[in-house]
Amino acid sequence: MKKISILGSTGSIGTQTLDVVAMHPDSFEVDGLAAGSNTALLLEQVRRFKPKRVSVASKELADDIRTQLPAGVELYSGDEGLVQIAAGGDAEYVVTAVMGSVGLRSTLAAIEAGRDIGLANKETLVTAGHLVTEQIRRKGVKLLPIDSEHSAIFQCLNGESKGDIASITLTASGGSFRDLSREQLRDVTVEDALRHPNWAMGAKITIDSATMVNKGLEVIEAHWLFELPYEQIEVLLHPESIIHSFVEFRDSSIIAQLGNPDMRVPIQYALTYPGRWHSPAQRLSLAQAGRLTFREMDFARYPALKLAIECGKTGGTATTAFNAANEVAVARFLRREISFLRIEEILEEVLGRHPVQSHPSLEQIEECDRTVRALAQSL
Repeated sequence: MKKISILGSTGSIGTQTLDVVAMHPDSFEVDGLAAGSNTALLLEQVRRFKPKRVSVASKELADDIRTQLPAGVELYSGDEGLVQIAAGGDAEYVVTAVMGSVGLRSTLAAIEAGRDIGLANKETLVTAGHLVTEQIRRKGVKLLPIDSEHSAIFQCLNGESKGDIASITLTASGGSFRDLSREQLRDVTVEDALRHPNWAMGAKITIDSATMVNKGLEVIEAHWLFELPYEQIEVLLHPESIIHSFVEFRDSSIIAQLGNPDMRVPIQYALTYPGRWHSPAQRLSLAQAGRLTFREMDFARYPALKLAIECGKTGGTATTAFNAANEVAVARFLRREISFLRIEEILEEVLGRHPVQSHPSLEQIEECDRTVRALAQSL
């Protein structure tokens, strides 16, 4: 019986993680759940999975639900609540599925407490990859990727030598606007952007998919996860999202991981590694799929992806600034304050003004995050 805690339990990855737990009730026990503001769903999860510890976004929300929790359940709130769920209690495995850089400090706390990590919060490695990977090595814990692309690469590398890798390729669906020109993007709406053709995801990551920022963050994450230079990480447009990513080896062999788009598969593999358990995911029929198509990445069409990779190569707080500016810009777009193309412009303007710090401490990263958010909001 593996005891787990989930940071971001009411989000897309969090709810699907609990789907996996429900499919294997004799194998997993939920020790802690951390949610944001969706307290109605959290309370349902508490009744069903009976965690010992829960956390919500604010003290006010905690006060609202305190009397509705079963006796004996410990209640926390805010950033400190995330840390308590991540590092306190009896969990041996923590799924970090909160959205954005808010997951960094709690993930570091979980690693320090000796917990294995199922990583669905790519911003943790984007903003502080050097700190996280150093702490992983020092504590000797496992860091298992949950993003479908990184899970695919992880699976393709099973039993292989790192020295034999020629390149890894992350596939990209192209998002909601993959068939639109730059000119056609000028008048797209929030509703248009949220209609992802393949995946059911949260609003922020769906917008990131449309701008290709998400793929840029994934390239940076892959750099840290697999300890590869950016020159060995490529991106390929694959509209069907059947090949989730692949590895080419120096003998010219390519190993790919395929499957229908269903996040429960990589989530379950991260929870059960190295075992492969039964999954209710729909089986892939290549005959029914018929044809798989691919296109070279057009960096002129997706300038935010190019900018993300440039920030990754620069290192230091460049990636922190990129992520913080994007989180603010996407939130402003979702609030209908700015246009879709303005997201990319804000990224360029912020990074043009940002003085990069090399090898930043956690405090410097957090200060950079605060400063950049204020700037991105003011533009």
